[in-house]
Amino acid sequence: MSTLTTIHAAFAAKVDAVLSAIEAEGDLPAGIDRRNVTVEPPRDPSHGDLATNAAMVLAKPAATNPRALAEKIVEHLLRDPHITGAEIAGPGFINLRLSDDAWLAELLAIASLAREYGRSGMGAGRRVNVEYVSANPTGPMHMGHCRGAVVGDALASLLEFAGYAVTREYYVNDAGGQVDTLARSAHLRYREALGEDIGDIPEGFYPGDYLVPVGQAAAEEFGERYQGAPEGEWLDIFKAFAVERMMDMIRSDLALLGIHHDLFSSEAALQAAGKPEAAEAWLRQHDLVYDGVLEQPKGKTVEDWEPVELPLFRSTKFGDDQDRPIKKSDGRWTYFGADLAYHLQKAEAADEMIDIWGADHAGTVKRIKAAVAALSEGQGKAIPFDVKLVQMVQLMRAGEPVKMSKRSGNFITIADMVEEVGKDVVRFTMLTRKPEAQMDFDFAKVVEASKDNPVFYVQYAHARIHSTLRRAAVEGIVPSDAAISRMGEAELGLVKQAAQFPRIVEAAATAREPHRIAFYLYDLASAFHSFYNLGNDDTSKRVILAQDAELSAARLFLIAAIGQVIRNGLTLLGVEAVEEM
Repeated sequence: MSTLTTIHAAFAAKVDAVLSAIEAEGDLPAGIDRRNVTVEPPRDPSHGDLATNAAMVLAKPAATNPRALAEKIVEHLLRDPHITGAEIAGPGFINLRLSDDAWLAELLAIASLAREYGRSGMGAGRRVNVEYVSANPTGPMHMGHCRGAVVGDALASLLEFAGYAVTREYYVNDAGGQVDTLARSAHLRYREALGEDIGDIPEGFYPGDYLVPVGQAAAEEFGERYQGAPEGEWLDIFKAFAVERMMDMIRSDLALLGIHHDLFSSEAALQAAGKPEAAEAWLRQHDLVYDGVLEQPKGKTVEDWEPVELPLFRSTKFGDDQDRPIKKSDGRWTYFGADLAYHLQKAEAADEMIDIWGADHAGTVKRIKAAVAALSEGQGKAIPFDVKLVQMVQLMRAGEPVKMSKRSGNFITIADMVEEVGKDVVRFTMLTRKPEAQMDFDFAKVVEASKDNPVFYVQYAHARIHSTLRRAAVEGIVPSDAAISRMGEAELGLVKQAAQFPRIVEAAATAREPHRIAFYLYDLASAFHSFYNLGNDDTSKRVILAQDAELSAARLFLIAAIGQVIRNGLTLLGVEAVEEM
């Protein structure tokens, strides 16, 4: 990665240097905490290019007046030739105006850094485990999994770009009752493949036709060996057989979206290795698990509720509303109990953990956070742990709810969606709203060629740039920075928008919100289209000027840089930057 510093980082460093100088002069106490000092664009662009809250943040601990401190900061900042104006606003905010040369240097930085532009070292190699999808291995990937899959994958890419060492993990829930049902359903299809008339699929079995090939594969693998055998002889064998084939199907479905995990962790293997027992022993040793009786559930009468002593985790100690059982009355692990051990396993190889869950699991967030807090406390290191909740997606077609897919039995598969509208449309659209907000995915609207369709609008900007570059090449004009100083306010405005990208990357990574990249790309595409369309009313504003090859080359250099930033952003989202539409 290049050591070139982008403009926001450079001017943040300048402000910090000024504060050090004022400290050396004795006007600011030594060692004062500057972590809350920010340097970022003002909300209103008319106020300037950058704004800093340094005087507001430091005045109180420095026991001075914020405006007086602001005046000292401004005095120092105006000595910098790249700062053409520094004004104090209100009680002590400082608005800065930068020279054209400063922005042109940033344009050169975009061109020089190319695909590395926006990359950050803020993560400093910290190990982050991002667990996402983790669907039960009982069928194909469907729309209920799609949004979380895309959000998790984009977040992992974003964190890598921001300097973290990321592990993409999938937790395979292959130890519950649903896997027993899968095995029985696969065995039924196995018998069918051997020529039996199985009739209607019994209630409680998985009815989808996707199990037909599994049954056929089992018939080829086992012949008639288990056709009439008692369940005890084949259940575990068919569980492993069916889960393996379901996971192959899931990997294939996710690959259609460009999603590939680094690690698949098995719940069955976790339990076989005694990890839940080990976690329970550690928690008991630290008085975080005890044997107790849960309170009578609300709405239950004494007749239909029986008090049972269970091992309970002291989750109330960590903010939960009641302590939670880690085992059921029959001795099997609760989902929470197994999940607790799983997170302990993940924490062994991570400095931070992020889970992407469906919003229907919101009720369990508090308890698993409590468990991770307890376990990481016991390991002597605090492990930041975040759970991102993702709302379901309502599928629509021209405003009407979509009927379920016949091919899949009872749901719309990811394969159905990708086949109809393409991977890029699915991925980008899933990131056009905050994950915790409800979303409609309208098959008609997501392929519209209009400004109201973000994925089209952004990809069209990139394609438009490359179309212009190809047309210029035919005319013998190539991008050049030789005359970029001739560019005016409109061009510099576009540079300023592109220069936001590194800051947006860091902010999005800090907030764990990859949708911010999608929002930014739409704004950048909009700024580009507005700039490009200036030539419709004023021919002197066109990118390619027949009478001025030098300025044309400069504008081509500019739009090529804008294309690079769009491409970098789309790469983070896992979306192709198309060159033709």
